[in-house]
Amino acid sequence: MKDVAAALRVNAATVYAEVRSGRLESYRVGQGRGTIRVSRAAFAKYLQDRGIPAAELAVTL
Repeated sequence: MKDVAAALRVNAATVYAEVRSGRLESYRVGQGRGTIRVSRAAFAKYLQDRGIPAAELAVTL
């Protein structure tokens, strides 16, 4: 989540809100509540759906 937030230049809370709303697909890893992860494919789809060019990001997909 921190990597996604850094790439979008937003707070991690904003990324969690996008996940909760269903706009950004995620999955959990581990026991109990686990850790929330976002796949590269889901992140790329999120960018495409919002018209955000991946070339403008601080990371490479």
